[in-house]
Amino acid sequence: MDEKASELAITTRGLVKKFAAKVAIDGLDLDVRRGEMFGLVGPDGAGKSTAIRLLCGLLKPEGGAARVLGYDLFRESAALKQHIGYLSQNFTLYGDLTIDENIEFFAELHSVGNWQARRDDLLAFTRLTPFRRRLAGALSGGMKKKLALACTLIHTPQLIFLDEPSTGVDPVSRGEFWSILSGILAQGVTILMTTPYLDEAERCHRVALLHRGRVMRSGTPAEIRAGLPGKLYRLDAPDLPVAYRALAVGRPVEQLVLYGDRLHFWSPAGAEAEARAAAAQLDAAGLGPARFQEISPSLEDVFIGLLGAEGVHDEQSKS
Repeated sequence: MDEKASELAITTRGLVKKFAAKVAIDGLDLDVRRGEMFGLVGPDGAGKSTAIRLLCGLLKPEGGAARVLGYDLFRESAALKQHIGYLSQNFTLYGDLTIDENIEFFAELHSVGNWQARRDDLLAFTRLTPFRRRLAGALSGGMKKKLALACTLIHTPQLIFLDEPSTGVDPVSRGEFWSILSGILAQGVTILMTTPYLDEAERCHRVALLHRGRVMRSGTPAEIRAGLPGKLYRLDAPDLPVAYRALAVGRPVEQLVLYGDRLHFWSPAGAEAEARAAAAQLDAAGLGPARFQEISPSLEDVFIGLLGAEGVHDEQSKS
């Protein structure tokens, strides 16, 4: 194995997966470095969960090649599974078992010897020690996610796959979960996670924007944000929803996006005159005073712009 390959936890080339006539993964190329948090980002149906299930060896591809932790994914998947952990969207906990008993079950499932000390460490790490005797069925959504993560880590994997780990979790628990993930990274574990939330993707070392089973862009969040052509402007007006509806007539859907209290206007050509004309249009319609200022794009702005460039107007990522 050459030096560059040894630095990679995951590498795929031309990975393809079909379900009947539907192509779920279409020529997927990924390079995930050891010790980093890598995010697969995209809307529902983009192929994120399918990609993770392929990389865990749970699905067989129709084409392509992949190596995970140095193992050939398709010839050495049995050996690989000893070194990876997988937290699915619907991770199965046993509601009639306590926190302690759930972790014990997964320790025995993975043939972990002398697991008691490891369990105590994980309970402290996930801040579940005071609740260790509580039945899993009585836990909150956030606590269930932390318990699922502890079960995923009991056999000390080198690489963990997290499929939308914060979906359905309240904001406070979501923040605690991210703090725990930072601690896992500090231990040298590689994390590949999927998320539909582009604000979460900003926390990853590198990300791949996925659409219809293909990578549209990959790199650090800063690199991807810098790759949006043209310029992005924020428009301000007294009633933004009304302003949005007025400006949306006759404009491409990706050029104008309303994010609650923010209205973003994208000029692919980078023409300030376009933003000035939009503000003037609002003033002329009695919807002003309207102002505009150039801003830096978010990952969500880039993703929506890329979808528009491909002629896709029916999907938008979650904020």
